[in-house]
Amino acid sequence: MPPRISLRTASRCLAIRPAPQPSIARHTPITLRTYPVRAFADSKAPKPSSNPTSSDALPNASEEAAQVVKTTGKSSPELEQGTPVQERDPELAEKAPEVMKEKPTDAKKSAEAAGEEGATTFDNLLALGQMDAIAKGGHASDITPEMVGHKFPLPDMPLKPFSNRKERYDPIVSQVTNLIMQHGKLSRAQRHMSYILNQLRTAPPPTPSHTRPLVPGSPPPIELPLNPINYLTVAIDSIAPLMRIRQQKGAAGGGMSLPIPVPLSLRQRRRTAIMWVLDTVLKKKSRGSGPTMFAQRFADEIISVVEGKSGVWDKRAMVHKSATSARVNLSYSKKPRRS
Repeated sequence: MPPRISLRTASRCLAIRPAPQPSIARHTPITLRTYPVRAFADSKAPKPSSNPTSSDALPNASEEAAQVVKTTGKSSPELEQGTPVQERDPELAEKAPEVMKEKPTDAKKSAEAAGEEGATTFDNLLALGQMDAIAKGGHASDITPEMVGHKFPLPDMPLKPFSNRKERYDPIVSQVTNLIMQHGKLSRAQRHMSYILNQLRTAPPPTPSHTRPLVPGSPPPIELPLNPINYLTVAIDSIAPLMRIRQQKGAAGGGMSLPIPVPLSLRQRRRTAIMWVLDTVLKKKSRGSGPTMFAQRFADEIISVVEGKSGVWDKRAMVHKSATSARVNLSYSKKPRRS
């Protein structure tokens, strides 16, 4: 038989839990509404407001003028429309400034009316101008602005040879960067080039030598640090040789070579000068350690070139001297060769 069910034991297993309450107590302010109460002995007329600044305490200007007119017997003003300031006191209107005395024109009134509905844009002003032109017997096209020509003037044709530059950097900067690059690491070479230009910009103005003048047309030395790219260009073009010596094999007879001077182009002359500077820089000892030491030595060599203290000037003078002595061999290529 199943055991008897006892209500006492069953009630012990029930878990009676209170209702959950929010952790944050809500403090609602208690507002008391006050209603107007009239005592038995009070009159039926409404009491005056206790706030003296409210609109019930003082009448407006039009109502006050209407009350004054009742006592004087004159025509009362319209209460629905406010009384303008100019009509209240004629003497005050005479002493008013000129801006207040001017009456707005029809166009100004219409513009103000349009401004109340929406912002006075260029289209609204243009439409108002067209309406005035039509009212005066003209046409709306008289006030329409005409866009004639171009916004910016066209360039003169034909274009100059260097007017369209597709290169990002200056040619001398790109050439020096490519020559100082090693193992195809262009980003490192560009970083060195940035340090070189920064060093030339922050260096004091150089003092050039009178015995070794710079390239003709160069700016004054005091202006060179202001433009480091121009600084680098002047230094390289000043030491760039005008020609090179080509050894013609067997031209002198008996298997001896004959030196023949050959002119160089601008890019070839700059390449020769940059390689001379680079060889001198690599032979110099570094004054410290770090990634900027090579750029520091290269910038110092450029400064010494402008000041006439570098040994690259001697290489240039030697090449020109050899070319001057070998200019008698220029007619060798014009001589008929033996068959």
